[in-house]
Amino acid sequence: MTTLFSQFAISPALLARLNHNKFTTPTPVQADAIPPALEGRDVLATAQTGTGKTLSFLIPIVEMLEKTDARGANALILLPTRELAMQVEKVYRAIRPNQANMVALVVGGMAEGPQIDTIRRGARLIVATPGRLEDYIKRRLVRLDKVQILVFDEVDRMLDMGFQPAIARICAELPQKRQTLCYSATLEGAVRDVAKRYLTNPVRIEIGNTSKPAENVELRTFEVDQNKKQELLEHLLTAEKGSFLVFVRTKHGADRLARKLERSGYATAQIHGDRTQSQRNSALKGFSEGRHRVLVATDVAARGIDVKDIAHVVNYDMPKEAEDFIHRIGRTGRASKTGIASTFAMPNERGDLKKIERGLGVQMKRFRVRSSELTAA
Repeated sequence: MTTLFSQFAISPALLARLNHNKFTTPTPVQADAIPPALEGRDVLATAQTGTGKTLSFLIPIVEMLEKTDARGANALILLPTRELAMQVEKVYRAIRPNQANMVALVVGGMAEGPQIDTIRRGARLIVATPGRLEDYIKRRLVRLDKVQILVFDEVDRMLDMGFQPAIARICAELPQKRQTLCYSATLEGAVRDVAKRYLTNPVRIEIGNTSKPAENVELRTFEVDQNKKQELLEHLLTAEKGSFLVFVRTKHGADRLARKLERSGYATAQIHGDRTQSQRNSALKGFSEGRHRVLVATDVAARGIDVKDIAHVVNYDMPKEAEDFIHRIGRTGRASKTGIASTFAMPNERGDLKKIERGLGVQMKRFRVRSSELTAA
């Protein structure tokens, strides 16, 4: 039996805004997480990227804010990257347009003035990365003593990026009595510790196998020498349709590959840690709107990418860990659509490739590149 947003205990006004934005049927994580969150329960959810986590915490937040206008209760969403924070803010504005000025985006790499002005005008929702928020706390620019709902989104990546001490200091500023919603791709090690420390008797939600690629993504691997990688990528760009998200290991490598692809006539943008926020925004906008067919990215910068209908993910450089592989290829095949993930592996990386396959319990379709020929292995 299909669940609809209209079956949830949400206000007619919010339901109308969801319908206006063509949100009618909840994804599995939304169907499981929203009802207990609306009841005020803590939620601990593991789900792959692209499963609709954002609405599953924004809907309870919007309901809480609309019911507590007189009391001035607030909400805080912590996320690992600027891009992810900006996307969450965009969805909030779409489903609560009449209160768009009540959300403060608190992230690094952007001008402080507008962020601080929005906070001072009484923002009810703060969407933040830990580093910039902690800086504002130290400078007494923000108070968190009225936060009623706290959300950790992609907490595993926040911990990978070294934000655990900042999270602890931020949580020390929050009321002890609050609701906490925690979302992660995995529930291992430090993530489990965070859940134990900050959540109270949470409802546990697990959507799909978060340690395996989605079944609707075709996995291919090409054995190729380093000096043949660009030729192979251009072959795929010619032979296949759709957009390409290409992962490389280093910032320098991203710039170099993007320049080469541009010279070959492919509309290409790049995103990595040395790019300014305006450059990142421009690259993402151009890619999502189809003006750039190719986006070359490093792992950390790409964590916040949420672009619909990416046809191909290419591991131009091999990921270091199986978990990085999952995060990368999770950018395609989203919302039940099909996608293709291609991994370029040099002959001396066969062992690394097999290790990833064993760790994920998958076997990729193998091809070998010999000069200009492409043959099944």
